[in-house]
Amino acid sequence: MKARTKRLLKKYWPFALGAVGAMALVLTLWVFSLDRQIRQQFEGRRWTLPAKVYAQPLELYAGQALSADDLQRELQRLGYQHTNALRNAGNFQRRNGSEDRIDMLSRPFRFADEQRAQQTLSIRFAGNRIDRLSDAQGRDVPVFRLDPLLIGSIYPTQGEDRIIVTPQETPAMLPMALKVVEDRRFEKHIGVDPRGIARALWTNLKSGSATGQGASTITQQLVRSYFLNNRKTFSRKVTEAMMAILLEVHYSKSDLMNAYINEINLGQEGGRAIQGFGLASQFYFGKPLAELQLHELTLLVTEVRSASYYNPRRFPERALKRRNLILGLLAEHKIVSPEEAKRAKAQPLGLVSSAGKRSVYYPAFLDFVRRTLRRDYQESDLTETGLTVFSTLDPHVQAKAEAALVSELALLDKNSKRKDTLLEGAVVVTSPGNGEVVAIVGGRNVSYSGFNRALDAKRNMGSLAKPVVYLAALQSGQYHAASILDDTPVNMKLAGGKRWTPQNYDRTVNGPVPMVRALAQSLNLATINLGMVVGLDTIAKEFTKLGLEKPPQAVPALLLGGASVTPVEVAQVYNSLANGGFRIPLRAVRAVVDEQGKELKAFPLEVTQVADPSAVYQLNRMMVEVMRRGTGAAGQAKLGGLVVAGKSGTTSDYRDGWFAGFSGSHLTVVWLGYDDNEPTRFTGASGALPIWSQIMGSIDTTSWDQPLPEGLSETKIEFATGLGVDDTCIDNGLTVAVPNGADIAMREGCTAANAGIAERASSWLQGIIGR
Repeated sequence: MKARTKRLLKKYWPFALGAVGAMALVLTLWVFSLDRQIRQQFEGRRWTLPAKVYAQPLELYAGQALSADDLQRELQRLGYQHTNALRNAGNFQRRNGSEDRIDMLSRPFRFADEQRAQQTLSIRFAGNRIDRLSDAQGRDVPVFRLDPLLIGSIYPTQGEDRIIVTPQETPAMLPMALKVVEDRRFEKHIGVDPRGIARALWTNLKSGSATGQGASTITQQLVRSYFLNNRKTFSRKVTEAMMAILLEVHYSKSDLMNAYINEINLGQEGGRAIQGFGLASQFYFGKPLAELQLHELTLLVTEVRSASYYNPRRFPERALKRRNLILGLLAEHKIVSPEEAKRAKAQPLGLVSSAGKRSVYYPAFLDFVRRTLRRDYQESDLTETGLTVFSTLDPHVQAKAEAALVSELALLDKNSKRKDTLLEGAVVVTSPGNGEVVAIVGGRNVSYSGFNRALDAKRNMGSLAKPVVYLAALQSGQYHAASILDDTPVNMKLAGGKRWTPQNYDRTVNGPVPMVRALAQSLNLATINLGMVVGLDTIAKEFTKLGLEKPPQAVPALLLGGASVTPVEVAQVYNSLANGGFRIPLRAVRAVVDEQGKELKAFPLEVTQVADPSAVYQLNRMMVEVMRRGTGAAGQAKLGGLVVAGKSGTTSDYRDGWFAGFSGSHLTVVWLGYDDNEPTRFTGASGALPIWSQIMGSIDTTSWDQPLPEGLSETKIEFATGLGVDDTCIDNGLTVAVPNGADIAMREGCTAANAGIAERASSWLQGIIGR
């Protein structure tokens, strides 16, 4: 038998030795392959770093119209904590003694143009204005920028979003808590815990599968999150163990802990995965990780075990119970004292409310930012290289726009006959002087990142087109505000032989009317007769000059708003009018900074004159009368003495309601309708105007007040007829701007006083039901 065994060994030994060698070679190659993968992916840039987008910073200065209550709300929006003493950055105190004062310790922040260290600041108020700003030494501070609000990220298609924190930005308590809860032998093992692995293997062998629960180390969890998936197979577990060992060979424990803190998943918001403690701190508490207190930090550690199971917003009792369990463990292991643990257990979860969470995430605006940046950057630059984007968004205006749209749509739904679906809407608000878009609302579900109606809903613009028709007429030099137009029937033969017989909204025919009245009351027949004289090609070109990228079809329907446009395109056109005939491309980005703080691209103003300023001024004065005497009168009544210019728009069968208008410092465009393009029963004046006026009345804006250009003079005419009047006819007098020497027929004698009353009653009715 022994001889036989020896013969077999001698015969097959080379083969066995070769098999072992081959297996060793395969194993070696496999290890080298894993090692190469680890080093390539882990060295240098270790994470996909989405671009972070910030809103406009609030600038503080003496004399500013800002109350102490306003500033306190802004600080709380930024996550500043009201404390009894200024111990840490992100703290503030409110003092209500003989003087109303707020003291704050600002956070350090890297702006596009400076790196600002933390700073102590005292702000003293006098009524609803800032009286004085001073630093810790009592010296006056001319201007101070608060750190801006983080409004979102441009993350990749797989949905991972994170804020990278360094060890210096990480509270010392966090690594200690993670070791106690997740891996108490972290400092001793080599990436795997042999006892835990043996226990897991034994469990798997007994169950006959690889689905048993193992004891994963922090390093293994990092491998699983960074390199692998969560499939519980034997081969995946072996790969995970080997990669963990290799990581420990190449990197220090502190490197691995920092990677874990930045990588682990801690929640989900729609399609966005909350990766790492940096973003989780903002997501759950609205402030940086370094500013978290003990009870907040341990709540985040709770999420490591299962972010869905312990979701504190969905399962607060479950999350609270585990948080307190972790606090007990920290006391047991002498990480904190029993008294500290007891005080922390007594604290509520302390989450940012749902409303607060939504207020720092604006998907419609971020969509516009992303489209703007794509013109200059690759998608990978935006989602992987850690850019910082300084945007034009004004959080205060955005909040007012969202609130107005949501509340007014709810009221309109109650008066709608349709019960199977809800009205939708969109809002765009700009600062005309610099072309900055300060707010965008893409639909009534303001936190939904789906279809963006402000950018993508192409709808007929209705009577919003009429100011462009009138501008073309004014620029011809043949017309002015008192020029008489024919509001008479139209019967026009179109291409294909069809007849076009449009009517005025109220089905009346007014005969000869002055241009200012025709625009204020949105008279269709007068506009068509005027447009056909001016020329369809001329008017179509006017649209592109003002800002439409593609010229609309030069057909008669264009005169009544047959062009399909998005709300942001309307904002571009009307922005050029608000700027006195100068087009500034709308923009959502001020600057972009790379990871090292180097400014990559600034977005300077691009100003192009596209219309005669004198003609635009005359038009704008007429649009002020739209608000005073025409279809915008109901909105003007809510705005008091604020001078604004605007125009309503309604499409056939009330499918779309629009209102676009501007003050001295803001332009707002509102659209409403159904997504299926069915009739709404609302005109622009009855549907969109209430939203528009609520927004304009709730933001800090100024009256429209442009100086009279050279070559123009003011004169008084009768609104109904366009005839010139003198001071004896003050009841009917309307002051308009016309070219010097304009030929205006004078009224002989004054009309009866009740004619003025009738005129005002007619204007009021137009404001209620008009187009």
